[in-house]
Amino acid sequence: MIELIKELREKTGAGVMECRRALIESKGDINRAMQIIKERGMEIALKKSAREVKEGRIEAYTVVGEKLGVLVEINCETDFVARNDLFKRLCRDIAMQIAASNPIYIRPEDIPEEILAEEKKRFKDSFGEGRTDFSKAWEDYLNRFKKEKCLLEQPFIKDEKISVREYINSVIAQFGENIQVRRFTRYQLGD
Repeated sequence: MIELIKELREKTGAGVMECRRALIESKGDINRAMQIIKERGMEIALKKSAREVKEGRIEAYTVVGEKLGVLVEINCETDFVARNDLFKRLCRDIAMQIAASNPIYIRPEDIPEEILAEEKKRFKDSFGEGRTDFSKAWEDYLNRFKKEKCLLEQPFIKDEKISVREYINSVIAQFGENIQVRRFTRYQLGD
């Protein structure tokens, strides 16, 4: 059991007792235990999301050659977390994500209604006549659009099996604190 706890802890970053509980609940199945920890992390993140965030850090990141740079503000609840190496790594990873994937918005709710209306019109104009599945096709297109344009919905560049939101939620679960991406700016030479 100790070896399984150690392996699960290395894979998830969760605490020893959390790993033990997940392994007991999953009857020793490490994949199921990882899923349990992920689900609990999301529950914790949801509970913490209303808490105020006044601390944090601003991460600056430039790509080799200094032709592209990112500034991102990520907030947390305490300066203890803001100074932690795991939080610093999260900030660095998010800045790298922004540099690599060029999101425009943080979350889907940030997309202005007029942009959504323009996208719907553009999609409708390109939609084949005689097709009857517009609603489903539009929904699929809109989901892809949000994944491309919204930072939190994008596949995380270091592990494309999870989204940036899931990555942040896993860090929230480890700290037990609310963490939010407040704002970012991406600079590219010539833009």
